[in-house]
Amino acid sequence: MGNREDLLAGAKRCLREQGYDRTSVRDIATAAGVSMAAIGYHYGSREALLTQALFALLDEWGDSMGRALAPKPDDSPAHAFEHMWDGLLEQFGAHPDLWLATLELFMQAQRQPQLRTRLSDGLTEGRRGMAAILESVPEEAVSEHSARTVGMVQMALMSGMMIQFLGNPDHPPTTAEMLEGLRALARIVDDRP
Repeated sequence: MGNREDLLAGAKRCLREQGYDRTSVRDIATAAGVSMAAIGYHYGSREALLTQALFALLDEWGDSMGRALAPKPDDSPAHAFEHMWDGLLEQFGAHPDLWLATLELFMQAQRQPQLRTRLSDGLTEGRRGMAAILESVPEEAVSEHSARTVGMVQMALMSGMMIQFLGNPDHPPTTAEMLEGLRALARIVDDRP
């Protein structure tokens, strides 16, 4: 690997171990085994490198997570949904560093307009991907309406469950509790005059 690739690998490692805000130029250079000046030469700034590293981590992880969450061919929609949530909760516990990095991404995006644009694009893809898994169709077959309804609600549930899982890892929410809560909410919503 060259310095550019070493820096990206070092930045990924630092993000997972220390997070965005706590990672310094020195940390990245040390992890990569290169000089601090190499960051400016290859990436322009610490922020640009960390942003690229964070999106690279999320892309790698998202691809593998999408495969793990995909329903089995013989699953009913309800069983596929439960299977997805079992997988998500397992991922929350197995990779808390990546989930924390996604939370940091949201905070950083509030201060960096170019990052906010990339995040917005990523959320759009995420909603479409979640709708595709839930509807058992390819992403290109997901309608904009499904992405903005089914995908959006799934992403909201995911974010909320992730925060609760990370906030209380000793007593994290379970799939059964979440499903029971969703059923109760559905009864409330359906009980309209």
